Amino acid sequence: MASFPVELLFGIYLGILTGIIPGLVSWSLGFVFKYFTGVTIPGFGVVVLSVALAGVNGGLLALADPTITQSANAVTVTTAILVVLMISLYAHSRGDQMGATFPKRLSLKQLRERTLAADVRGALAGRDEARVRVVGEVADMEGYPPLSDDLRAEIRDSEWTFPADLRISELETRLAERLKTEYDLGDAAVTVDERGRAAVVAAPPFSGLSKRVPDGKRAVSVNALVPTGVARSDEVTLITPDAQVRGTVVSAKSGTASAAGPDPEAKSGANGDGDGDDADDEGGVPQPVRAPTTTGGEGRVTVAVTRTDAEPLLKADRARVVVESRGVRREYELLSLLRRAGRRFARVTVGAGGPLDGATVGEANVRSAYGVAVMAVRGASGWVVAPKGSTTLSAGDEVFAVGTRGELDTFREAVA
Repeated sequence: MASFPVELLFGIYLGILTGIIPGLVSWSLGFVFKYFTGVTIPGFGVVVLSVALAGVNGGLLALADPTITQSANAVTVTTAILVVLMISLYAHSRGDQMGATFPKRLSLKQLRERTLAADVRGALAGRDEARVRVVGEVADMEGYPPLSDDLRAEIRDSEWTFPADLRISELETRLAERLKTEYDLGDAAVTVDERGRAAVVAAPPFSGLSKRVPDGKRAVSVNALVPTGVARSDEVTLITPDAQVRGTVVSAKSGTASAAGPDPEAKSGANGDGDGDDADDEGGVPQPVRAPTTTGGEGRVTVAVTRTDAEPLLKADRARVVVESRGVRREYELLSLLRRAGRRFARVTVGAGGPLDGATVGEANVRSAYGVAVMAVRGASGWVVAPKGSTTLSAGDEVFAVGTRGELDTFREAVA
């Protein structure tokens, strides 16, 4: 006869082997009943069924059966029964819990419309925000050349902050756009899970300066005394002996600081220590991200100008740079006011054969039908801001609407 510890271990082993099927049955019963009826099966009934399924005579009565408790292998059998009971009870509780929380009507769209899990959110800068980090290896996009090792490592080590209430599908779109902007990527595709972990597929930059020059413009570089804080997209006036030319900065460099493109030092904290942390050295408070800017001094500025204005700049050896004011960006204030009022912006593409295809804004009557207001329409002929009722919509047109999140979802599903 084996010693007591050996029989005990053998009983645990036997209980685990025989408890797999009862555990699956217990989980299934708990999940199905809770999901479809909202009723929780009593745990006693589940464990009786589980022990019976395990092949023990009489279910729980086996614990009081003299032929079991007084047999030579009583310790082994009793231990196995207890292990089966514990497995069954645990599986039943997990199935019941999943049945209560599992979405009743699940679709791929609903999975992508979910937000990040609550435990990955935090309060940053006085508002709820969530961090999204890149995990795993950054994959190469099919049909494009592979990424360089340095760029791949930089993307893999990046971390991004977004509003916590954004849906996962919107997080993926925003992160892809930010990756393309920050790293000048040719293309990017992002998948984010509920834990804020992003998988990235990216294509390397396939052009540099030419991609940033607007259509119909030319990029010209001149030597100049560059002001401090010049960044890409700033409006400047270049003064030469022959002319004054107004243009948009597409690249600028002074000393060692560059506003030409992604700058690794721009990801360091605002304290300027260059250690790459998001927090300062003392308080650990996250600092806002800064766009790459010049530090001032002798350098070169590349501006996008018309073909006519390019000629005097090409003749000049040097120019003076005057930075022009772009005024207050009232659109950000408008978005803030709308958000405080519980409203959102959405871009909806008119679907072929839908209720808006071929109809005018007045005929569609979207305000009464869907509760949203159409602020702008972008079609083949260009932008129409605050469209009139006579504006005709066609398949493929982009409608920019304002409303609550539910109203915008209903509107999108109806017209897409």
